[in-house]
Amino acid sequence: MHPPEATVAIISPALRKANNGNWQTAHRWSRFLQKDYDVTLAAEWTADHEGGALPACLIALHARRSASSIARFAAACPGRPLVVVLTGTDLYRDIRHDASARHSLALATHLVVLQDEGPAELPAALRGKCRVIYQSAPACRAPAAPRDAFDVVLVGHMRAEKDPLTPMRALALLPDDSRVRLTHIGSALDDAYRQAAQALQSRAWPGVRRYVWLENLPHADTRRRIGQAQAMVVSSVMEGGANVIIEAVTSGVPVLASRIPGNVGMLGRDYDGYFPPGDAAQLALLLERASRDAAFLERLRQQCARRAPLFSPARERAAVIALVAEALQGT
Repeated sequence: MHPPEATVAIISPALRKANNGNWQTAHRWSRFLQKDYDVTLAAEWTADHEGGALPACLIALHARRSASSIARFAAACPGRPLVVVLTGTDLYRDIRHDASARHSLALATHLVVLQDEGPAELPAALRGKCRVIYQSAPACRAPAAPRDAFDVVLVGHMRAEKDPLTPMRALALLPDDSRVRLTHIGSALDDAYRQAAQALQSRAWPGVRRYVWLENLPHADTRRRIGQAQAMVVSSVMEGGANVIIEAVTSGVPVLASRIPGNVGMLGRDYDGYFPPGDAAQLALLLERASRDAAFLERLRQQCARRAPLFSPARERAAVIALVAEALQGT
């Protein structure tokens, strides 16, 4: 059994200010471990970070962006557990091309992916030290909002990996009598996205106002908006395991998702709510069908409900605690 004073250091390049999925994961895991360990949470790790006491274990989110911290820990604490949690950009881009990301995989004693399609992206020699831990969110049913439209929510800071332009383009392809309204939550990370969002928000639409941009919201407000929506769009071209999918599913909200491995690993291979990544025309058809076909929408809701047990906080907590306990017992 680990000593009571054992320190677990969690490294996340994104901290509270970023208000993104990686921060939510790091923050949840720190809460799960606080009862049994002295947990620190920071953007990077250095040997003097803990005031002279070296941690018993390091958990690093992001193989590439945390590569320096991972290398420093491996050098300062040889033989101690080093857990690397792989993000979407790690799995589907960086480990194929970036030497520092690949070096992080080699240094890790344990690898974690966040959905069950993830291990297939790793070299076969590394899969033995990899496990899947699904992220979680508590069930959250928001009171229904008054309906004058079919309300769809899109959540995520605007950057290339999230492909916010595809749902924006899809809105212009809907028929004039469409009831679809997209509420977009997230900051624009460059001027081109900001200009696109502002132009769409000011556009005159036939009938329902189709685009509402709320920019960045506190997490609790975002969850409430998700729970009040009738569907969520996840248009990413790259995902490690989107927190927002979990928040939709645990709120009883069906998801319309790009068919990419990170989304398939969350929603299942047989899910009926996929569209080809980057295909605005197919997304428009899916949005319109969901808004008009109650039986189709209910089928998506039921398919999501069958995945919901994967995303329970108790399950994630047990998996994280078991990971750290097993890692420390192996030292």
